[in-house]
Amino acid sequence: MRHLVGKGLSERRALAAVRMSASALRYVPRPDRNIELRGRILALAQRYKRYGVGMIHLKLGQAGELVNYKRVERLYREAKLQVRRRRRKKVPVGERQPLLRPVRANEVWSMDFVFDRTAEGRVIKCLTIVDDATHEAVAIEVERAISGQGVTRVLDRLALSRGLPRVIRTDNGKEFCGKAMVTWAYERGVQLRLIQPGKPNQNAYVESFNGRLRDECLNEHWFTHLVHVRTITETWRREYNEERPKKALGGLTPAEYAKRLAGEPATITPGL
Repeated sequence: MRHLVGKGLSERRALAAVRMSASALRYVPRPDRNIELRGRILALAQRYKRYGVGMIHLKLGQAGELVNYKRVERLYREAKLQVRRRRRKKVPVGERQPLLRPVRANEVWSMDFVFDRTAEGRVIKCLTIVDDATHEAVAIEVERAISGQGVTRVLDRLALSRGLPRVIRTDNGKEFCGKAMVTWAYERGVQLRLIQPGKPNQNAYVESFNGRLRDECLNEHWFTHLVHVRTITETWRREYNEERPKKALGGLTPAEYAKRLAGEPATITPGL
């Protein structure tokens, strides 16, 4: 174009010769207004490697940055930050039943076990305890083995700092329905609710939590020894409670939601 103008052609004739519009010639690209946002999205994705675009959007909102979800999604995809989904074992879908959420903390806790291994191949057994109302991770107890007596010791320790729930929901594992646990619950006035065999969906809150624990914590680390596991899981538990926003809680963290519930009138949800 400039070569043609330099040969004596007018700009109009030169544009006609190369079939270009004057507006295209004078176009000046606008500065990228997404540079800072793109950087923050990248930083969050590097910090929280297993967070998808939904969680990145919630973390931005948590920091006070109200950004349109589609804009975040577009920048997220452009940067090719999509989280690779891990293959999960397919299990038959059981009968689904609605699981009512309690309306106050310490009304119902759910418990379960998650297993892993340290570098030398030895088994890790993690007792996970979740408050169904607030979604708080009440505890992640890590041992090589945990018996029913061990479970009761953990609960007695939690009773000193948090109190005990009215109901504890578990599966039918021997640790949860054995003599030690039944006696402990009777003496402290705690009701034990056992789900039906083969229906983990009836304990959905802790099952969902266990999936997050495995995906975002256990699968992301190579544990060298038991103390290492305890340190990492406790750090992750605190982060889960205090920093991780949840869409089901209106974008609040479990700790923030617990404070909100504490300021509201408490009622008992029937049929737990």
